[in-house]
Amino acid sequence: MAIEVTVRQLRAFITVVDRKSFSEAADSMCLSQAALSGLIKELESRLGVRLLDRSTRSVAVSVVGAAFEPLVRQVLGGLDHAIESVINLKDLRQGLVRVVAPEPLSCTLLPELMANYVERYPGVDVRFNDVPIEEVLKALANESADVGFGPAGVPIDDSLEVQILRLDPLWAAIRTDDPLADIDSLSWRALRARPLFNYMPNLRTNVLSQVPVRCHPEEIIPVHRINTALSMLKVKRGYVLCPSTTRPLVEGFDLAFRPIVRPVVNWRIAIFSRARKSLSPAVESFIEFTIQTMKESLSGDL
Repeated sequence: MAIEVTVRQLRAFITVVDRKSFSEAADSMCLSQAALSGLIKELESRLGVRLLDRSTRSVAVSVVGAAFEPLVRQVLGGLDHAIESVINLKDLRQGLVRVVAPEPLSCTLLPELMANYVERYPGVDVRFNDVPIEEVLKALANESADVGFGPAGVPIDDSLEVQILRLDPLWAAIRTDDPLADIDSLSWRALRARPLFNYMPNLRTNVLSQVPVRCHPEEIIPVHRINTALSMLKVKRGYVLCPSTTRPLVEGFDLAFRPIVRPVVNWRIAIFSRARKSLSPAVESFIEFTIQTMKESLSGDL
């Protein structure tokens, strides 16, 4: 049968042991001596043993109290550690955020975003994994990840929450020896006859649905990664659709990069998290930091 004692009673016992005086222990705990004595009596009464031997001039630990003391210190130490851990989590002095994202975000926006977050909250451990968008959604569903990034148009169920971070216009990566590289901006019609090396999921729903059918690419060559698409473009004339933020990546392949303006089609960058589930303070702060960073970057672009 469990015997209920309070943390306040246990702390009173340890304080008296440490101070070897009821009056000094009472002062330390900001209690009257009568209140402190009451806590000790309640504790002894519930345990059914004497923990302290008292006299008019001194107080000492009883035999049972001496055996009880290290166990109480262990319990209070564990409790203090637990409380400190919760406070550290709340104050973002520690925590864990598991992030997943597909290309092209994993090699453009995400590294700087995560580095800036960790610089502000160095106690938070941010772990990142670059995976296809299907694996992003799966990792969130099975709770092996906390936050995911990707295009907003991917189908999700009601277990996930999605927030649009920014609209990023699609540009075309083309070879530098392509005649279109001499043009400042391109139309979908101008690109139509060239093969499209496509890494984007749901291309027809998310992109081509906003483009007149007569301007759809005649040939689409599917790949899984943007780096693969850009590598194939290096050896064969065609084009790759990329968000404008991937400019450093495209130019790293020594390719030309031109905006597509007729019509402009935006790639919607989104952040995903689990819906209807409490998130840790670190995960909540990472999401808030991401949203605020995106707002500030958009303001800077204006």
